[in-house]
Amino acid sequence: MALNIADLAEHAIDLVPDRVALICEDETLTYAELEERSNRLAHFLMAQGVQRDDKVGVYCRNRIEAVVSMLAIVKARAIIINVNYRYVEGELEYLFDNSDMVALVHERRYSHKVAAVLPRTQKVTTVIVVEDGTAADSSALAGVSFDDALALGSPERDFGERSADDIFLLYTGGTTGFPKGVMWRHEDIYRTLFGGFDHATGNYIEGEWDLAETGAANPPLVRLPIPPMIHGATQAATFGSLFSGGTVVLAPEFDAPEIWRLIDRHKVNCLFFTGDAMARPLVDGLTAAMTSGQEYDLSSLYVVVSAAALFSPSIKEQILELLPNRLVIDTIGSSETGYGGTSVAEKGEVHAGGPRVKIDDATTVLDDDGNPVEPGSGVIGMLARSGHLPVGYYKDEEKSKAAFKVINGVRYAIPGDFARVEADGTVILLGRGSVSINSGGEKIYPEEVEGALKAHPDVFDAIVVGVPDERFGQHVAAVVSARTGRRPSLSDLDAFVRNEIAGYKVPRSLWWVEEIKRSPAGKPDYRWAKDQTEAGPADEVNVAHLARSTN
Repeated sequence: MALNIADLAEHAIDLVPDRVALICEDETLTYAELEERSNRLAHFLMAQGVQRDDKVGVYCRNRIEAVVSMLAIVKARAIIINVNYRYVEGELEYLFDNSDMVALVHERRYSHKVAAVLPRTQKVTTVIVVEDGTAADSSALAGVSFDDALALGSPERDFGERSADDIFLLYTGGTTGFPKGVMWRHEDIYRTLFGGFDHATGNYIEGEWDLAETGAANPPLVRLPIPPMIHGATQAATFGSLFSGGTVVLAPEFDAPEIWRLIDRHKVNCLFFTGDAMARPLVDGLTAAMTSGQEYDLSSLYVVVSAAALFSPSIKEQILELLPNRLVIDTIGSSETGYGGTSVAEKGEVHAGGPRVKIDDATTVLDDDGNPVEPGSGVIGMLARSGHLPVGYYKDEEKSKAAFKVINGVRYAIPGDFARVEADGTVILLGRGSVSINSGGEKIYPEEVEGALKAHPDVFDAIVVGVPDERFGQHVAAVVSARTGRRPSLSDLDAFVRNEIAGYKVPRSLWWVEEIKRSPAGKPDYRWAKDQTEAGPADEVNVAHLARSTN
């Protein structure tokens, strides 16, 4: 026995076999059924030659087969590669090759992409096809159906001892470049992301049976994580639930009205999403339902959590209005750090300056010399985390050295986020340095400008980037999606955001788009936004600013 993901799940299976573990659409799966299916799939994979530390891809939306596959893979001591279902063929080829993938579980709807990529990624020798109701042709793959794979595998749990040192791999796309595989030991990711830390007491959960025993002694918590399973936050919500005997409700597609129906139908207690990209449609959907007289029983819902993507104060305030007396939580973290801090939303929060969180004892802000920033000093530093950390990036020693550093004798994960420590010890998050804007020597962080823009009632979503400026080197440009039937002028936005942020941070040019492009996890695609500004002239410019720039 060890602090191993498979072992931790098996403890709950043994204590609450008859509880419902997973719900997706009209299907439910108990813990005993999850055990049998994952054992069968694990044995099938092993019979195909999958060994310890081999990489197995899961190319599925949020559905029961995805969770069964993930548990089967760790039971076999192999390594999960969660595949972004929005990738195009070139990105898939990179991921399959970079991860050294040897087997793949995929939904039928992705068969054409898999068939195009496999001839160029010949390490993948086992393909399992999950039926999803589509008629996509998978005949070229020489694969086996998911149900047939289960039928061919033994239901027995006879896998032998596992280790806390087994590797868990999280591929992250970040804001720039190809995805990177972040390698965690099972124990470390459990301690920082998958439930092995008690936030109420500030202590690690020591006993490997503790979560399962506590969960068995209490009614099951029902969680609904909306982001796709490629996102670490959804994996954390799912595995944390499995370790503690809870129930996970899965939604293959994000549809705001359907989310509220699922909460009503399944009496969901905890709702998880990532930032404004999901929060805004949810808020709009619930507002529209209430306006039309549609009634949802949301009395079971008591915690609303945004994880790992910036969550605007204006949206938090709307959620508090729509769902009074709920706990609305914003958590920070990344694939390189795990959990880093939390804020609890309150009415009347300011929109400027970036999100404010209370960091935990393992998280700090370091200045240029590697020393902790003094609270209230105004110094902007880099967010850093110590303690249980990843081993590094898979097959990338150079990037590992850049992101994981030993400073003054302490090993830190430093993913590149700027932050400032306030006098009360809370931390203002300013965003990734890779997307910061330098205008006349002033460094501007897009997230705080985006937060100010999105507080405008006519703005649905926005991304801010830097564009060339003859006088200042760069100026702030906004790529904005308006609410239906509304389109404020740049001068309107200028006047509004000046009440939230300093004048030098105000957008000087504006591009309108129908929809802001974000990752499946809800994170802004800054490369896409930059492309919008380079594809054609701005829809509106601050003429006075441009005149000053050219004189």
